[in-house]
Amino acid sequence: MGRCENCIIRQFNSLRAMSKDELKKVSDSKISKTFKKGEAIFEEGDRLDGVYCVKDGVSKLSKLSANGKDQIIKLATKGEILGQRSVIAEESANLSAIAIKDMDLCFIPKESILHTLNTNPSFAVEVLRHMANDLREADDVIVNFSQKTVKQRIAEAFIYLRDTFGEDKEGYLTLSLSREDMSNVVGTATESTIRIISEFKKKGMIETSGKKIRIVSQPKLETVISGL
Repeated sequence: MGRCENCIIRQFNSLRAMSKDELKKVSDSKISKTFKKGEAIFEEGDRLDGVYCVKDGVSKLSKLSANGKDQIIKLATKGEILGQRSVIAEESANLSAIAIKDMDLCFIPKESILHTLNTNPSFAVEVLRHMANDLREADDVIVNFSQKTVKQRIAEAFIYLRDTFGEDKEGYLTLSLSREDMSNVVGTATESTIRIISEFKKKGMIETSGKKIRIVSQPKLETVISGL
């Protein structure tokens, strides 16, 4: 089991503001966990006893809407802290976190987080900064949903997936979302997503192989995004 003070992952999140002694205490209390694709790390409404630091893999953070459909709010990957807001606010989880690729995580008990929050101003500021960034991303999602068409959002999603998670050696998106998950990211019916993906294929923007997708023409996708 790796030590927090030696872990490069912490440079991507609020743990980087902890002192060496604080990191040692966290390292002594943390538990390494693995989750297989499809497993829930936690579910909406759960009371969390700590936070999860993502060492590897990807999870979807989603909220169940009134009509029983999942809305994916964010895809969380290496370096992200899951459950931070719920633990600090002492509220039940507002979102569910489900692995969409096999994941390695470190579970950090909330006592370690709350103690450091109360004694280390630099850590408190870093936590606030990350929460502010989450709020900004949520604002962007709201604007996207109100001002952009489903086609624009799907085109954006393809470019986001490539820029964030990369491509395999054959040029396909490394992170393959199911058509249902893609629909839940952009906020539409699965049938609409399948129809638009088919249209993008016919127009030479993308290619598919089963669930896998390859971007063929970014300029054409960008034309869709611009609304031209």
